Amino acid sequence: MFEAENIKDWRGHAVLDAEGRRIGELESVYVDTSSDEPAFSAVLVGLPTRRRLVFVPLDGATVGPGHLKVRVSRKQVKNAPSIDRDGELLADEEEAVFAHYERPYRQGAGGRRLARR
Repeated sequence: MFEAENIKDWRGHAVLDAEGRRIGELESVYVDTSSDEPAFSAVLVGLPTRRRLVFVPLDGATVGPGHLKVRVSRKQVKNAPSIDRDGELLADEEEAVFAHYERPYRQGAGGRRLARR
């Protein structure tokens, strides 16, 4: 896994699914506020006229030359919760992101579990 300090260096790199198929481009990373560890990536997907950001879990992700490979399928990501390209993940929408990937959710300090980097 990569360190949170280096996240900005990875913006715009390809995000690949577990089988090595391209999902989209890394836009940002959301860290878990309880541990300050990367938890989800926001991945830019869609046609140029209909771009959106989907959330992809980072547990078990690996990096390679010019890409980030995640452990979920492209099909699962296709139906993941999303926001507009210029949008923000609101605190009351976080639980749906965790639920989509069948991950346990508990609210963080101040009502937020995830923070964008």
